[in-house]
Amino acid sequence: MELLYTTDFKSTCAYLFRPFVAPSSTGSDRRIRLPWISICQKIMDLPLNHPDFFHVSELFSLKDLFNARVHLGHKRGCRHRLMEPYLYGCRLEQDIIDLEQTVEHLQLALNFTAHVAYRGGIILFISRRRQFGHLVECTAKECGEYAHARYWQGGLFTNADTQYSPGVRLPDLIIFLSTLNNVFQQHIGIRDAAKMNIPTVGVVDTNCNPSLLTYPVPGNDDTPVAMELYCRLFKMTINRAKDRRRQMELLHGVGASPTLSS
Repeated sequence: MELLYTTDFKSTCAYLFRPFVAPSSTGSDRRIRLPWISICQKIMDLPLNHPDFFHVSELFSLKDLFNARVHLGHKRGCRHRLMEPYLYGCRLEQDIIDLEQTVEHLQLALNFTAHVAYRGGIILFISRRRQFGHLVECTAKECGEYAHARYWQGGLFTNADTQYSPGVRLPDLIIFLSTLNNVFQQHIGIRDAAKMNIPTVGVVDTNCNPSLLTYPVPGNDDTPVAMELYCRLFKMTINRAKDRRRQMELLHGVGASPTLSS
């Protein structure tokens, strides 16, 4: 469970993206495959050597977050005690989120998302807010990923082999654009993802519990302009990572796995 609570990006990536071990082969097959595997491994490992390989820090600024009202939290009486370290203060009984911390956490979340997309991982967007369902689904579609904005049926992750089929592939990353369900309780998918050791990114307002999220992002999750900003940033990050992967493959002349001629 150490993956779920660490905030160190390099250690998390080292755990998730362990080196690829080629299957044993002999003869001419091995002579053909080994150089190809070496190039692929180089393409995979190169981004891990840079703190901001995809330049996600250039996608937004603190002023952008302020203009999108990301700093506005809930009333003091709704505050979750675990969100207190992320607060700047309280004005007129309304909690104000520290945007400097939001910038730091959002950059970490976007950077990790980019690495998952770069490696061809499956990314699932989740939101239970009815008013943002269409926005979330369109965001996932525009970046070639998946979304779930409907009622969450328990066991979708923990009992996937029974509900779907044996060997079904679970998401490699889940992005919760809202961590609460429609009755203001923590989304069941967060607990299930923690049980299945699936990394999670989540926007957490001042009334949310960030403890089970791998990358919590403190911010307003109620205002439409804030949600549009989150969706745009994640969409741009995923598309940028996928474009960079295609560029690297073209640069090194890597396509499909080579096969032996008959």
